[in-house]
Amino acid sequence: MILSIQHACDVLIVGSGAAGLSVALSLADHSQVIVLSKSNIKEGSTRYAQGGIAAVFDEENDSVDSHVQDTLIAGAGLCDEDAVRFTASNAADAMKWLIDFGMPFDRLDDKSDGEYHLTREGGHSHRRILHAADATGEAVQVTLVDAVLQHPNIHIFEDYNAIDLIKSQHNPEHALGAYVYNCQTKRVEVIKSRFVILATGGASKVYQYTSNPDVSSGDGIAMAWRAGCSIANMEFNQFHPTCLFHPDAGTFLISEALRGEGAKLVHADGTPFMHQFDERGDLAPRDIVARAIDFEMKRLGQDCMYLDITHQSNDFIIKHFPNIYRKCRSVGIDITRQPIPVVPAAHYSCGGVVTDKHAKTDLDNVYAVGEVAYTGLHGANRMASNSLLECIVFARAAAQHIQSKLNSADYSEVIPAWDESRVTDSDEEVIIQHNWHELRLSMWDYVGIVRTDKRLQRALRRIELLQQEIHDYYSNFRVSNNLLELRNLVTVAQLIVLCAMRRKESRGLHYNLDYPDMLPEAKPTVLNPNDLNS
Repeated sequence: MILSIQHACDVLIVGSGAAGLSVALSLADHSQVIVLSKSNIKEGSTRYAQGGIAAVFDEENDSVDSHVQDTLIAGAGLCDEDAVRFTASNAADAMKWLIDFGMPFDRLDDKSDGEYHLTREGGHSHRRILHAADATGEAVQVTLVDAVLQHPNIHIFEDYNAIDLIKSQHNPEHALGAYVYNCQTKRVEVIKSRFVILATGGASKVYQYTSNPDVSSGDGIAMAWRAGCSIANMEFNQFHPTCLFHPDAGTFLISEALRGEGAKLVHADGTPFMHQFDERGDLAPRDIVARAIDFEMKRLGQDCMYLDITHQSNDFIIKHFPNIYRKCRSVGIDITRQPIPVVPAAHYSCGGVVTDKHAKTDLDNVYAVGEVAYTGLHGANRMASNSLLECIVFARAAAQHIQSKLNSADYSEVIPAWDESRVTDSDEEVIIQHNWHELRLSMWDYVGIVRTDKRLQRALRRIELLQQEIHDYYSNFRVSNNLLELRNLVTVAQLIVLCAMRRKESRGLHYNLDYPDMLPEAKPTVLNPNDLNS
C-alpha cells in the first residue's frame, strides 16, 4: 500500500469561489489556510454571476426592512426571517469590506469617490444592486483572487477534488480533515485541519441543461451528507429564466438586469406575454418567469422565447451590458436591433447543508458557506443578487466564529491513510460517461421546472439503480475525477427527489401538478441521514 501524502493546516477550505476566498481572507491573518480548488482558482460559478450584489446604499429611498420584505416575498413564505434580517443588516458592511480589497463597483460618474450606480432586478422594490457592468461575479473573483495570492498564510491547491471528510474515531461530531484527489498525480492525499469549510457551490450539473460550470457537481452537499449532516430544501432548484439559446453559445446567461432596465419577454412576433402571468410583468421573481417561458414554449411548440431591449439606445446597451452585447454579436445577434433568444436552465440550488448563523453544520468543526449551504435566506426561491451577498456575509460570520475557537481546537488524533490495496485501475471509463448522461437526462425530464408524483417516482427508481452501479464501481476501482463527481451527483439527485416527494404542495420553485395549491403552513424539508437509514 502506498502511503498518502499528508498536509496540515488550521483551516481547510474546499472551494475557491466568493465564499471560500472570503473565508480565507477573513482568517489568514491569524491562521494557516489551505484553499482547495477543483480546477483553476479563477474558475467556478462566482465568475459567471452577471447581475450584482444587493445591499442598501441609498438610505434616503431604501431600507433594510424593505430588502427583508422583498426577500421574504420572493421566498414564497419559506424564508427564515432571522436569517434574512441577519443577511440584509450585514450587507452594507460586507460590501464595504469587499470594496476595501478593490472591488470596482460601477459609479454614477467616472470619479473614484462618486456615488455607486444602483440597478434593480426582479423581486426588488428599489434600486439596490451594486454591480460591475454586467460582469460582477468576474470582478468579485478577480478582486478576491488577487488578494488571496498576496497573502503568505493562504496556500492554494489547484486541480484537487475533495473525496470525503475524515471523521474522528473518538468523537463522531468532529472532523479531522479530508481525503483529497490530486488530479495531476492521480493520487489520493490527506489534509489534516482543525476546521473544514465547505464552499463548493451548488449542484446544478445534475441537470442536462444548466448555466453552471462543470465544477458544480454538488460535492460539498454529498460529502456533508455522507458525514452525517442534515440537508434541507433540495427540491428548490432555481432555473434561470433567460439562458442564451444558440448552438454556439454554450451556457451563457442573459442577466436579469436587462429586465431591470425595461427589457420585455416576447414571442417570436414581438408580442409581450409576462403580464398574463403576474402583475409585476417582466420584473416578477425568477420562478414565475421561468415557468411562464416554459409554459409558452410548450404551448406554442417553440424552442425558445425572446428578450427584447431594443427600446434602449445603442450607447446605453453597450455601456451597461458590454459582455452580453459582445457574446451575442459573436453568434450573429445584435441586441441593439434584435431580440435575444432565451430558454430556462438549471441555475441555483436554494437548499443545501443545514447551517446556523455562524455557518456551522451539525459537525462541531465543519462549516458550509455559499450555495452549498441552507441558511434559510432563500426560502422557496432565491431573489436576484442575494447569492453573492450570502457568500460574503456568512463567510465573515464563519470566520469570526472559527477565530474564537482556533486556540482550543483539538489537533492530536492520527488520521488513517487512504487504503486502495483492494482496488484496480478501471478499463471501462465509458460506464461513467453513460451513467452521467443517463442521470442528468432523467433529472431534466422528471424533476425539472414542472413535476408530478409519477415523474418523481420514475426518477427515484432510475437513481437507485444508478447508485448501485456507481457504488460497485467505486468499491472496485481506483478513484478518478469523473467518478468522484458522478458519485456526488447521484447522491444529490437522490436528495432532490426525496425532498420533492415530501413536499405535498406547489411553492416557489417547486411546482407539482398533483398538488397545485400552496399549504397554509410553510415548513422546510429537512432530511437527516440517520432518519433515512433507521
